[in-house]
Amino acid sequence: MDPKEKERLLQADRRYVWHPFTQMKDYAERDPILIEKAEGVYLFDADGNRYYDTNSSWWVNVHGHAHPRIREAIEKQLRQADHVMFAGLTHRPGIELAERLVQVTPQGLDKVFYSDNGSTSVEVALKMSFQYWQQSGRAGKTKFAFVENSYHGDTIGAVSVGSVDQYFSVFRPLLFAAFGVPSPDPRNDPNGDAETSAAAALEAVRALFAASADQIAAIIVEPMLQAAGGMIMYAASYLQGLRQLCSEYDVHLIADEVAVGFGRTGRMFGCNHAGISPDFMCLSKGLTAGVLPLSVTMTTAAVFDAFYDDYAKLKTFTHGHSFTGNPLSAAAALESLQILEDERVLEHVEEVSAHLSERVLRFQAFQGVAHLRTLGMVAAFDLYKDAALGARYALEDRMGFHIYLEGLNEGLFLRPLGDTIYYWLPLCTTKAQIDDIVERTFRVLRRVLPSAGE
Repeated sequence: MDPKEKERLLQADRRYVWHPFTQMKDYAERDPILIEKAEGVYLFDADGNRYYDTNSSWWVNVHGHAHPRIREAIEKQLRQADHVMFAGLTHRPGIELAERLVQVTPQGLDKVFYSDNGSTSVEVALKMSFQYWQQSGRAGKTKFAFVENSYHGDTIGAVSVGSVDQYFSVFRPLLFAAFGVPSPDPRNDPNGDAETSAAAALEAVRALFAASADQIAAIIVEPMLQAAGGMIMYAASYLQGLRQLCSEYDVHLIADEVAVGFGRTGRMFGCNHAGISPDFMCLSKGLTAGVLPLSVTMTTAAVFDAFYDDYAKLKTFTHGHSFTGNPLSAAAALESLQILEDERVLEHVEEVSAHLSERVLRFQAFQGVAHLRTLGMVAAFDLYKDAALGARYALEDRMGFHIYLEGLNEGLFLRPLGDTIYYWLPLCTTKAQIDDIVERTFRVLRRVLPSAGE
């Protein structure tokens, strides 16, 4: 890109654009990265520098950027219909995608409601669950439960069932009250045992349900991995126990698979690790392979039937979005699902994720690295000032941010969660690319962390 054009764009960006989850004072103090092209697992800036997209462009990318089959599917659909209102009308991509999703998701999820992003898919699940109980003679079931350290989106309902205080504390006066239960985070156990942590967390759920199930419409959970809460990976037995408790106490189970769905954890969906079927499943991000916005809320025929009645009974689910079921997005999602099958992507993930788990062990050479963990194409560790003493860095130290800046010099786009460093790799990443990413990360850590050795 011409240097003058680059500078013009950057000045306009600083003047007009307010970026998400960004302290704009930080942003104004250094030139932002102006991305001009994305291809495969790489991002290319206006100066021709290449970066590994190690967080899959905010956890959405599945098959790598600019996959030709998805591009062709969108172009083909664009020649047919770009957008059609989905209330009172329907279209082939919306129908066929719903049919395909019912086939690949856990058994019993037979109805598909479209919206346009992860937050709205959660809002839909919350509202559907609430209205279901109102129309089923259980009007007292008006509250929700959530797992602590969870994140389910940024709209008010989704924030009400989230608990990442750094993001949400300022909005607490706006939110509805909800019950929080402890996370099954293995770091809560003195020995770091995932099964022990899961069992303890389930006991807390049982106690809550025993006391308050008559008030609780649903509990919402991120299956296998609490992402924004710090890449918390936990035992599948927690999901199995949660399903059993929800069935026992007549509480809906909402599985928020927005981040982890479509192969990221090594299985098609997080729920597959536990062999469970939720009452609601929220999907977005990887649904279209990260190319276009789209989300769905899937539910059961039993839930659907509580809304199915004469119009005058006023049982309609009165919710929708302008771009609900957009044909272009649906076409991209259909092609992505076909690529997952044709290219045997989950088999590839099984092979390369084992390689990832082995390669990141190298980071244990650093004294400040603790709780190294992997699941599928996700790897994470926490930064400690003194891991042996459990001493974390002060917020003002911003160690994660320093690693992010050094990563750019190594051709890595590493966007940390505070002092949790993580990879969220595209499913198409190869073993050779993993080796290169790990080597570059090691060089970054060696420059930033105080003590290292090989």
